[in-house]
Amino acid sequence: MELTTIHKSGSAENGKGILGLLKLLVESGASDLHLNTFSPPVLRIDGDLNTHNGMEKLAAEDVTQAFIDITSEEQRETFARELELDFAIAIYQVGRFRVNASLQKGTVSLAFRIVRTEIPNIDELALPEICKDLAMRDHGLVLVTGPAGSGKTTTLAAMIEHLNTTRRRRVITIEDPVEFIHENKECFISQREVGTDTKSFANALKHALRQDPDVILVGEMRDLDTIATALTAAETGHLILSTLHTPSATLAIDRMIDVFPPYQQQQARIQLSTTLQGVIYQTLLPKVNGDGRIVAVEVMIANDAIRNLIREGKTPQMVNVMQTGTQVGMQTLDHALIDLYRRGLISLDDAIYRSRDPEVAKKTIYRFA
Repeated sequence: MELTTIHKSGSAENGKGILGLLKLLVESGASDLHLNTFSPPVLRIDGDLNTHNGMEKLAAEDVTQAFIDITSEEQRETFARELELDFAIAIYQVGRFRVNASLQKGTVSLAFRIVRTEIPNIDELALPEICKDLAMRDHGLVLVTGPAGSGKTTTLAAMIEHLNTTRRRRVITIEDPVEFIHENKECFISQREVGTDTKSFANALKHALRQDPDVILVGEMRDLDTIATALTAAETGHLILSTLHTPSATLAIDRMIDVFPPYQQQQARIQLSTTLQGVIYQTLLPKVNGDGRIVAVEVMIANDAIRNLIREGKTPQMVNVMQTGTQVGMQTLDHALIDLYRRGLISLDDAIYRSRDPEVAKKTIYRFA
């Protein structure tokens, strides 16, 4: 939705006008903005929540007016019916934002996340080179996992952009909402938004298979239908890129299998073992110099050993394969954290206590100090 004029419920100076608040979000370098009744606006900057000096507490009518300013009548009807709403907005000369509207204690609550208009490349994000290779696979399933706000969508956008500058491919993205806007370069790209262009991820994915795709990006694997259809699509010669919320690369396997009823799980294991290309887990950490955050990445590549372990249901043993698989691009989170510390990019505490095994990480760091 392109917004060129906005009705203001308060001036930018007193901090209540939505246009002024979104400008502040961009200018402060924050990633998120939260608007709740009886609270001043809250910004998330480098992972920490901050209240901007001089901001007044918002009244219910301030947040409600902000919601009205950035939504269509149809969206407001959906919100009245569902009591939740996800959408994206673009404001001329300000930026693009992903928005969630919800209710808290009967009043509207808004959460904004800034969407960078320039699509970063894989090198700019400091992602491993193997991400380029995974984006270029002819078929199969590539998953990007991690906690909320860890940059999964940005990583997928960078992978699509890499493909878009190097290969002639038909790409379909299914997103909720569409964030990064891709221009056709080498690729021919169609971007569909759940709720606007299609009813669901699963429905769009089924129909995408009839649209001559080479690559399909599925914003999130949310349910059985989506996961089952994605596995089938990956089996039939398409490259599927998607995200999951899991705390490690290996647990993405369990998450995929667990959505199936017990009598289908062995067949799902076989499908996943033959289609999976790789899993990227990522998390963001503060830089030691205070200048923003940096990504720590765990990579699992589906070689023969990993495929066998998927079929056998031996997820815990995958870590051992990852530890010895550096030549094919694999790395554990602990390895990534220790490397970032040695390069002077993160603190010792973050390197140790964000690791899977703090005691082992500590011994490794001190052994090579």
